[in-house]
Amino acid sequence: MSNPVLIELTRGRQVECRHAGALAVVRPNGEVVLALGDVSQPVFPRSAIKSLQALSLIETGAADRFGLSDAEIALACASHTGTARHEATACGILGKAGLTHVALCCGAHEPGDPASLREMIRRGEAPTALTNNCSGKHSGMLCTAVHMNEPTGTYWQPEHPVQQRIARNLADMTGADVNDDVRGTDGCSVPNWAIPLTGLARAFARMVTGEGLSPERREAANRITQACWAAPEMVSGPGRLDTRAMTALPGRVFTKTGAEGVYCGAFPASGLGFALKIDDGARRASHAAAAALLRHAFPDFAAPDLLGPFQNWRGIEVGETRVAADLLRALDGLKLAAA
Repeated sequence: MSNPVLIELTRGRQVECRHAGALAVVRPNGEVVLALGDVSQPVFPRSAIKSLQALSLIETGAADRFGLSDAEIALACASHTGTARHEATACGILGKAGLTHVALCCGAHEPGDPASLREMIRRGEAPTALTNNCSGKHSGMLCTAVHMNEPTGTYWQPEHPVQQRIARNLADMTGADVNDDVRGTDGCSVPNWAIPLTGLARAFARMVTGEGLSPERREAANRITQACWAAPEMVSGPGRLDTRAMTALPGRVFTKTGAEGVYCGAFPASGLGFALKIDDGARRASHAAAAALLRHAFPDFAAPDLLGPFQNWRGIEVGETRVAADLLRALDGLKLAAA
């Protein structure tokens, strides 16, 4: 099926760009409250599932053994921007497990935070694995491997117990068939499995409500969400939507972006999870669609840089990023947050 347009960009009086996609809103029991577009097609969630990947860090006892703080647990769920604090926190996680950044197998890329990038260039330094946005996730995986007396050199490979546990957890949380046929390799080299939007939305609903989870899984999910609400700046970084949303609305919304136009989240008060995917993978569209959901649930939440008028380099207003008619109609009457 052809997915509807979710986000439009105008220039003057004309629509210059249209971003089609799909959106699912689901209860913890799997009941689909809203299905816009093809929500049954498996998609790679990429970094949107980092909080689900971190469940083993808590459930195995690794987080307790190494005394991980809220900030460190939040970084294990993060797509961070490579600030000095992010780097230091990742180093702290590794140090508690007796490791250094040399153990990270996520690869290196420049920090996403412009100020941190400028400072790195000023110092004449090259990026390291610590500036990789996934260094927190990988540090958490290494902690789990150390705690379980498993090899650390191959923790990123699909056959490793760390990744096998994650696959089982994803299958349990989403209700999807997580197998080798739907497995790909993420940008940071760990496995990533294609999962329908309905399953991803259900998993996020279960994360924030604990509904249908064992006591141990419920405790782990609660610890992760509470850590992200306590240290939202670790989940992303200055100016990024995840950090802004969970700073403004702690305990009221839990969100996580993923590459290639994926965005997931949940609203604890209504017990609803959401997952969306923009067909062309545009980050500007997935963030605008997520901002539309947040604004629908919380009218006071402002995201003028994501939705509304935009300017050219001279500061002249030239167009608008707006919610398309199909998404507006879908949201009409949908109650995402308690009154």
